[in-house]
Amino acid sequence: MSQDHAARLQAIARRAMVQYGLEPEWPPQAIAELERLRQPGVTGLRDLRELPWSSIDNDESRDLDQLEVCVENGGRPRLLVAIADVDALVPPESAIDRHARANTTSVYTPARIFAMLPPRLSTDLTSLNEGQDRAAVVVDMAIGEDGVVTASEIYRGLVRNHAKLTYDGVGAWLGNGGPRPSKVGGVPGLEAQIALQDRLAGLLRARRQMDGALDFDRTELKPVLTGGEVSELRAERPNRARDLIESVMVAANGASARFLAERQVPSVRRVVRSPDRWPRIVELAGRHGVALPAAPDARALEAFLRGRRSASPAEFGDLSLSVVKLLGRGEYVAEGPGDGASGHFALAVSNYTHSTAPNRRYPDLITQRLLKAAIEGRASPYSLAELTPLAAHCTRQEDAANKVERLVKKAAAALWMSGRVGDAFDGVVTGASAKGTWVRLNAPPVEGKLEQGAEGLDVGDRVSVRLVSTDPERGFIDFARVG
Repeated sequence: MSQDHAARLQAIARRAMVQYGLEPEWPPQAIAELERLRQPGVTGLRDLRELPWSSIDNDESRDLDQLEVCVENGGRPRLLVAIADVDALVPPESAIDRHARANTTSVYTPARIFAMLPPRLSTDLTSLNEGQDRAAVVVDMAIGEDGVVTASEIYRGLVRNHAKLTYDGVGAWLGNGGPRPSKVGGVPGLEAQIALQDRLAGLLRARRQMDGALDFDRTELKPVLTGGEVSELRAERPNRARDLIESVMVAANGASARFLAERQVPSVRRVVRSPDRWPRIVELAGRHGVALPAAPDARALEAFLRGRRSASPAEFGDLSLSVVKLLGRGEYVAEGPGDGASGHFALAVSNYTHSTAPNRRYPDLITQRLLKAAIEGRASPYSLAELTPLAAHCTRQEDAANKVERLVKKAAAALWMSGRVGDAFDGVVTGASAKGTWVRLNAPPVEGKLEQGAEGLDVGDRVSVRLVSTDPERGFIDFARVG
């Protein structure tokens, strides 16, 4: 494999961005605007710098959107999430804002990251970097022993990240008895702090599961480039640290949605309304001797998934992936004051918005502007009439970004698999429609199209296939059914 594969994948990624209606480069006006930016003033903010804030993110992440800390409060701990104040440097209708609104999200590919904001912003001026004083929007929540957020408030604060931690390091320490990350020992009280965050996150997660939040296998394929070559297809699996952050972010997003609703402010919500193909989910459960209700029921589905994870952990990944595909995609919707709360089926929450990643997602930046206006008693910066098309646009662009990411991952996998044409593999059907039938292999976890022998197959069916061809430029991996 030659060292030009990195450049080849970059070219594929850039073409895909243009093909799917995304802007791969920042316009000159945004670059000129960027040169004039300076750190905003921090007067009038609640000074929280002495609290032992820390971040937990991917090893390679430089765009740090949030910090976490717990505060003891007479035996009733409070969980605080600080969210980078991106709006302070990216006002509406600025050149940088217009580019961010065009794409609405950062696009992560193995070859190149197409960041929503220029790196000088997302990895520096608006990133909650270790050892830097930063303005933030703080979500402050009281957590009961039953995992219920009993009270919450949102305000602006001044924070300092005392330790940049990683999912892998913290996850191995918390979940597998691995060594304590060195940075944890370097900050007084941080070890007890992380343990308390972990305990509260466990309460939040248990509560959501009681309410029917779905527990999926969230393993993802990550192509690894070494020396310009696709050297590995690595399976990234969830761990205790990822679960901690997920639970904390879900709680903060829920508190943000409630804050806006209580103040009669319109908002952009994230929803999965109801499973697209519930009857097929019922059929899959029936194969395992479980009768699900005829109407979509999150609690019943969660009980089934939890039971299968326990009974057959080796097969749970395939079942989980099938259910995810059958549930259908999430979408953004605008919601006005007094409208009925839009539910999120998979998370089992009735108030949910995206607010915790304004460096990476435009809906979160919209929500931040709404929150800041509500905190300061100003009129909403967006009307419901403005938010409605914005929400639809964010959904379309997120779908486009997902297509780019999938295409480049498949291109990298096609490069890696090109020497295995003719080999046989076992897999599971992940898609079946008039557009075609797709199969994900058990090992390596690569997905491709079943070009021969797809008749009668549906999502969740197990199948043996043979690799017949690869086309990295188009991200094609084609299989034929064996037997």
